[in-house]
Amino acid sequence: MDDKAIDLRSDTITRPTAAMRQAMAAAEVGDDVFGEDPTVNRLQARVAELFGREAALYVPTGTMGNQIAVNVHTRPGQEVIGDAQCHIFNFERGMYAKFSGVVPRAVVTERGFLQVSDVASALAPDDQHLAPTGLVVLENTHNMKGGGVYPQESFQAVVAFAHSNNLPVHLDGARVFNAAVASQRPVDAITKNADTVSFCFSKGLGAPVGSMLVGDKEFIAEALCVRKQLGGGMRQVGILAAACQYALDHHVERLAQDHDNAQRLARALSACGVEPDPVDTNIVFFTTPEDDAHAVVEQLEAQGVLSLALNERRVRFVTHLDVSAEETARACEAIKRVLG
Repeated sequence: MDDKAIDLRSDTITRPTAAMRQAMAAAEVGDDVFGEDPTVNRLQARVAELFGREAALYVPTGTMGNQIAVNVHTRPGQEVIGDAQCHIFNFERGMYAKFSGVVPRAVVTERGFLQVSDVASALAPDDQHLAPTGLVVLENTHNMKGGGVYPQESFQAVVAFAHSNNLPVHLDGARVFNAAVASQRPVDAITKNADTVSFCFSKGLGAPVGSMLVGDKEFIAEALCVRKQLGGGMRQVGILAAACQYALDHHVERLAQDHDNAQRLARALSACGVEPDPVDTNIVFFTTPEDDAHAVVEQLEAQGVLSLALNERRVRFVTHLDVSAEETARACEAIKRVLG
């Protein structure tokens, strides 16, 4: 891949900054499987406090965090209610079925955000022929819905309804810090009352590796055992946790710059007569006029801009730490040359 290209395929492609690398090199480490890595322990305590939860667990990936949550919250043969395009159902290789023995109850929604009526209609009645409902999963921001931010009133109403039906709620918050910055509210406020939350350090926050799962102490104790089953117990992982600490110190508020750059890309598309999906955070989706998304991606690449074709008509841009305002301006000019 051309290092000089403006890479808008994903916010997972960011590279550690020089200062982050220095923090990693200086990290105090120990064996985390023995619970003796001080940098990991400090990170987990800090994240638990940030999210207003009792405990937190460092895991290698967001997928692992989500699948641990599904496994601990459910038992085999149950259904999990979620939006039809949520990450857990679509982009985690069906692990909910293979590892936890549960099946999805996928609900089609307008912008990926379940409402109380959606959950109510998806609940399994008490019938010997039917799989009982075991869990509700939500997503904020919603990847496949253009980084949309879950309206807080709707989120809290769904959580309250699920709890009134004795159902736990897991929030896939891979980009929850984007949601917090866009909402101008702290992460503990926008995730309040969800039983568990997962989020990624390796997307907009710019760390090379790592995600976190938060919940109460009993849940995290079980999650630790499931992490071991999945091979997620690592050793001197403080080297990676130090990057995550640095990200929390330096890369949260700057997410607003990514959101601004995404809006600039959206305006460039609109100027070309290609109306993008609503843009809340750092993800921009648009539909090509013809079935030529792959051709558009190739033409943009020839102009030095990398993007992602999701199917024959859908293209995605994602802004991030490694794309500056000046590079965004250049990407906008390339968009105008290709689509204008």
